[in-house]
Parts: sequence; structure tokens; C-alpha cells
Amino acid sequence: MTPSDFASGFSAGSPGSPGPGRRLTARVTGEVQAVGFRYRTLQQATRLGLTGVVSNSSDGSVHVVAEGAPSAVDGLLEWLRSPAAPGIVTGVEESFSAATGEFPDFRTD
Repeated sequence: MTPSDFASGFSAGSPGSPGPGRRLTARVTGEVQAVGFRYRTLQQATRLGLTGVVSNSSDGSVHVVAEGAPSAVDGLLEWLRSPAAPGIVTGVEESFSAATGEFPDFRTD
């Protein structure tokens, strides 16, 4: 992939093609398992046009990887921290990087 490939229309929203999008990797702690957290995160991410995955971790936290437009990624992070997220969120540890385009859609594991 060359810089001109990016200029010619590749975007993070196109599955399988990296682009100028952003990746959020987050660990959500609190009472976030067995409360519909993954399903509601899937719904919210899909509404925002994001790709990625949400999964339960053995320590009781939920792991989220989401890619897409920076404003959409920020919107998901804001939602994860809001009272609209199910359960009781006591913490969200996040990191950001460039989108990789590895996800064809958003799914739960």
C-alpha cells in the first residue's frame, strides 16, 4: 500500500483495508459481565459504524477493540463511560493507535 492508495479513497471503514482511522483498545471494569454489556456495546458500535470485537476477560472485565472514524471511536469511548452502558462501570483504561482494517464488522467473542 502506497501513500497514493490512501489518497484514492481507502478508509478505515472499508473492511480489510487500513486507512486514516483510529483504533481504540479498552479494558472496562466493574459489574460488566452477565448484564448485557457485550450485546449493547455491539449495538452501539454498529450504530457508530465501527468494526472490531468485544469480549469477556477471565478477570471479570470486558475487552473492547474498535476501529473507525476518530469521532465514532471517541463516541464509543464516551458511551462506555456513560450511565447508558449496562451494569456498573467503575473504570475504563484506553489506548489508541492507527486502525489496521483487520475486522470486517463488529462482533462479540
